Amino acid sequence: MEELDHAFDTVASVFSVLSEPTRLRIMHVICEQEKTVTQIVDEIGATQTNVSRHLNLMHRSGVLARRKEGNQVFYRAADADMVDICRRVCNRIAAQLDDRKPLRGNLLRLMPQAKQKKRAT
Repeated sequence: MEELDHAFDTVASVFSVLSEPTRLRIMHVICEQEKTVTQIVDEIGATQTNVSRHLNLMHRSGVLARRKEGNQVFYRAADADMVDICRRVCNRIAAQLDDRKPLRGNLLRLMPQAKQKKRAT
């Protein structure tokens, strides 16, 4: 098992990044498209300082990717699999909350499903 310790530490580190509610809110607002820091601040209702701190941590951990355009910085999920993991966890918890419908609906909205493109027939 010792040879797997580094792998387990790395996995735990990624999960710890997503274990903070503000970071989950950030994932929620950028799960379908990239957003500027200002857009993220406006959508989650936190201070720019707080959001920037979380964005930097999420970027350093590899959860988010960013690009700069002029003086604006755009953030997006770095890996579609991470968004999928968040969706799966939200769906799993929502399934357990069937008796509490309003809470279940709110949870399912946390990670909206990616819009399916219509196939040409």
